[in-house]
Amino acid sequence: MEREDPGAKNYPGLIDEAVDKVRSGDREAFRTIIHVFERQIYTYCYYILKSREEAEDAVQDVFVKVYKELGRYEKKVSFSAWLYKVAYHHCLDQIRKRKRRIRLLSLYKQQQPKAYLDPGLENPVESLFMDQLTPEESNLLILKVVEQYSFEEMGQIMECKPSSLRKKYERLRKKLVQQRNNEGGRSHETMAESN
Repeated sequence: MEREDPGAKNYPGLIDEAVDKVRSGDREAFRTIIHVFERQIYTYCYYILKSREEAEDAVQDVFVKVYKELGRYEKKVSFSAWLYKVAYHHCLDQIRKRKRRIRLLSLYKQQQPKAYLDPGLENPVESLFMDQLTPEESNLLILKVVEQYSFEEMGQIMECKPSSLRKKYERLRKKLVQQRNNEGGRSHETMAESN
């Protein structure tokens, strides 16, 4: 039984046809793929990278990679699952590069006299937001809740066992519920004290 591609649910058969045309040398057919998936991939990259600029760059890079690697796509999985796998690995690479830059900047700051440091270089709001969810947690949430992939498909995208993803997802769900309860608990206590 062939699974319907969630990214192309409004365009049955259109994606497979576009892929076949691109493989046959019709470069213009790739526009169809971009048109169908561009917004979804941008949203996905944004929630992992947590930066509009990085997400915009990532979308362009992902589609260039997909175009170059289209010959490697096998119809064993849906095209969208393969596309998300490319996007996932690209975003992880970007995060690794970002961490290297941060480490180098940190080393550079340590070597500079304190008088030359710019206090505006670090944004506490941004660093707080980055600490909310790990890239893996963001990825799990997007693939499961937003894109509604099964754990088996998520395993293909993230290259790990569906059972371990299921456990990680459950832990994440409990973590988010606990955070929500903690925030709700504080507001109720505050309201009770003010009465």
